[in-house]
Order: sequence, then C-alpha cells, then structure tokens
Amino acid sequence: MARWFETHLPKMVLAPSFIAVLIFVYGFIGWTAWVSLTRSRLLPKYEIEGFIQYDRLFDSPRWDTALNNLFIFGGLYIGISMVLGLILAILLDQNIRTEGAIRTVYLYPMALSMIVTGTAWKWILNPGLGIEAMVQGWGFPNFSFDWLVNPDMAIYAIVLAAIWQSSGFVMALFLAGLRSVDTEIIRAAQVDGIPTWRVYTAIIIPSMAPIFLSAFIVLAHLAIKSFDLVIALTGGGPGYATDLPATYMYAMAFSRGDIGQAASSAMIMMLVVFAIIVPYLYSELRAKND
Repeated sequence: MARWFETHLPKMVLAPSFIAVLIFVYGFIGWTAWVSLTRSRLLPKYEIEGFIQYDRLFDSPRWDTALNNLFIFGGLYIGISMVLGLILAILLDQNIRTEGAIRTVYLYPMALSMIVTGTAWKWILNPGLGIEAMVQGWGFPNFSFDWLVNPDMAIYAIVLAAIWQSSGFVMALFLAGLRSVDTEIIRAAQVDGIPTWRVYTAIIIPSMAPIFLSAFIVLAHLAIKSFDLVIALTGGGPGYATDLPATYMYAMAFSRGDIGQAASSAMIMMLVVFAIIVPYLYSELRAKND
C-alpha cells in the first residue's frame, strides 16, 4: 500500500490541476472555435453554419482598423523596445558605478501593471493636464501635443506607453546576454585592434541571436493580447481609432452582444499567436534533438 501510494502520489497531486486546465483552457478554446462557426449573436447557438462569422469579421471596417493598428503597434513596439533595450544594455555593460541604481530605474516600469501605466500616461498626455498644458504654461501658447485625442495619432500614444513599460525588461534580457559572452573572444578581438563598435556588431550581437528571438516572442505575445493598456489609456477611442483585436473581441462580446464575432476574432488572435510561437518551439526542440 505504501509503495502504491508513493508511486501514484504525484499523479494524484497533479490530477486536479490537469483536469482544470483541460476543462477551463482547452475546453473553452474548443467551445469558442465551435461558436465561431455558428450564427450566434446575443446567445450561443450550436448549429454549424460554416465560416459566416469570419466573412462578417473581415467585412467589418472596425476589424480592419484593429488589424491595421495591431501591425502599427506591434511593429513599432517590438522594434523600438528591442533597439532601445539593446542600447541601454550596452551602456550598462560598460561597468559604470551606478549600474545597480540605473538598472532598477529602468526595470521599475515592468513592475507596474498595464492599467497603472495606462492611467499614468493618460494624465501625462492629457492636453489639459499633461505635457501640452505644462509647456504652454512655460510661455509657448502655440505648442500642441494632442496625440491622445487625435484619431490619427492616438495609436502612437499607446506605442509610447508600451515602450516605456517594456524596454527595461528587454534591457535586462540583453544585459544578461552580454554578460554571458565569452570575454576571451572579446579580449582577443581588442588585442587585434578591432574597434569596439565592430566587436559588438560582428561578434557580440550575432552571438545573442537566441536572446533576440526570445525577446521578440515575448514582445509579440504582449502586443497581440494587448487590452488593459488600451482600455486604460484611450478606451479604444477616439471612436474606435485605437482598437486592437483584443479590444474588438471585448466590445463584441460584452458591449454589442455578438458572441459569434467575439469568438471568430478570438480564434484569429489565437492563430496569430500560434503562427509565432509554434515555429519557435519547433526550432528549439529541433536544436535539442540535434
């Protein structure tokens, strides 16, 4: 009895969690996929009707706006965060005295929730309270910084807040990568008279390719599922100018009462995430097997 209990105890401990994940994660993914193929509106229906909801989805101007915003937001957010994080990591890698304090300052935004970040930047970018009002108070009455209320610029306000939130995290990843590079190789290059910038571009940065890929995966995942930052900062507005797929899905499910559209948009988001993560996992597993 004792041996049986010892053998099966790990399974018994893990079983409740496994069952919960199976039901509340994969079960509801399956339910969402099923509903996305029906004519569900306010209440779910379960008769399969094909891809009607997906046809409606891609005919929706609001969904087009959400996808365009995702490409703009994701491209700028990922690109600038990685470039800025790399620059900060290289600067901190010079063994400066106040490295610990500076690293803490850069990492602090990542400790905040996106709701807090969005609320803070909403105050900062508010034309009546933030940067615009402050600069005008300094004697520049014609200064304008109305990104938050300008439909053409509001998405860039979200990009700005997201970069502030995540660039410190990327810096920490890159700094760890820089510290893991073999110092003997760097010293040999310096002895050969290779300039510092060339050491970084030809030796150090190429050797950090796995870290770049990891940072890209994390940032892309955050960009695709971005919701709370948009809700706190712009609420998806002005109008729906800053809608992203996650906010579109929420609006369809809880404001418009269109479960079918919410389910189809959720499945598109999941497919985009899979398209990014699955090749990464495949390459990792293949590298381990090789």
